[in-house]
Amino acid sequence: MASVQRRSLDTDEALADRVAALGEGLRDVVACGGQEAARARIEPLVAAQERLAGTLARWAALRTLALGTAGRLPVVALLAATPWLLGRGVTAGALAGGLTYVVQALLPALNSLMTALGSAGTRLLVVLERFCEPPPSLSPTPPAAPPPPGGSRDTTEARPPARVGRRAAAAAELRGVTFAYGPGAVPVLDALDLVVRPGEHLAVVGPSGIGKSTLTALLAGMLSPDTGTVLVAGAAARRGAGAAGPDPRRTLLPQQAYVFTGTVRENLTHFCRGPAATAAEEARVRGAIAALGLEALVDRLGGLDAEVSPRLLSRGESQHLAVAAAYLSPAPLLLLDEATCHLDPRTEERAERALADRPGTLVVVAHRVSSAARADRVLVLDGTRAMCGTHAELPARSPLYRDLVGTWDRVTDT
Repeated sequence: MASVQRRSLDTDEALADRVAALGEGLRDVVACGGQEAARARIEPLVAAQERLAGTLARWAALRTLALGTAGRLPVVALLAATPWLLGRGVTAGALAGGLTYVVQALLPALNSLMTALGSAGTRLLVVLERFCEPPPSLSPTPPAAPPPPGGSRDTTEARPPARVGRRAAAAAELRGVTFAYGPGAVPVLDALDLVVRPGEHLAVVGPSGIGKSTLTALLAGMLSPDTGTVLVAGAAARRGAGAAGPDPRRTLLPQQAYVFTGTVRENLTHFCRGPAATAAEEARVRGAIAALGLEALVDRLGGLDAEVSPRLLSRGESQHLAVAAAYLSPAPLLLLDEATCHLDPRTEERAERALADRPGTLVVVAHRVSSAARADRVLVLDGTRAMCGTHAELPARSPLYRDLVGTWDRVTDT
């Protein structure tokens, strides 16, 4: 039962994650006529969960049958032995007391124990296993072997050749990374190799649910790959259990902007460390406001020391403030997971150019062709073979990117 419960829980989590991703991109799926493809990604998990639920139900029925049969054996044995016990001096009152104890105390206790072990107990065992699993190895693994002829494998064809001697660590690197949401699920990323160079501006594109957010979560250390290695600044992306505080190597900006109740200044500088009242820090904040065109919003809110109420901000205004906080972050690697999707195109362009000009590396999940065109390189995820190149060269090399650019252009013209 624990084995079936384990598979059921893994499948349930994978199904919930995939349905959530599909819900976020449902408008895009319908607009692009991708209902059948989306259904094909969901239905196997639904069928697997239905099958596992049926298996659990059969195990529960077997447990009930076993308890109903074996649990009554003490009563049958006591009744069958009654003549023998009476013949050896056991009184009828003692036999009645024993029968009452078995029926009223022993059998209910046994039933409660078996029910707890068979249902809540197996689920608790599976959940506890997840806390007790050893942490994944942080040592780099050797690169995966090349795929067989005719096989498919995610690869960006962008890893530089090995050099003799010491070289600077990449801003971020994926070596043969495979990740799937649950055992038996189709991998979202499959043997993906990628090197992001220091100071580079990389855009990540692909259909909804293809793995763009998964890639940023791996780089942010929020997920661990099933196989392969994820490195940030030459070290494991996911820090050990003893690490405390935010990771100074990277800042992740998700689609849902984080704005909290506090002053405008606090919302802009919460990634920063050290005193915030110095003249140099004030100059940095003012410079970020000017670079991102935030003057009008800051003035409307009442200035840097005015209180911010998140519920009174539009989603675009929240994203604009969050982008400014990322701009001021000292982290050398910025990860933007559609963090500018609620900004108008002109504001988004200004924000991305400012972030790209900032010292450090920028990885952006792009949702507009203009965002991809501004990047140094573009990573195209299509579920079978990832490809990396410039915006100018990819339409000739990637049919998916050519289709995406055409779709974006038609939407822009409309």
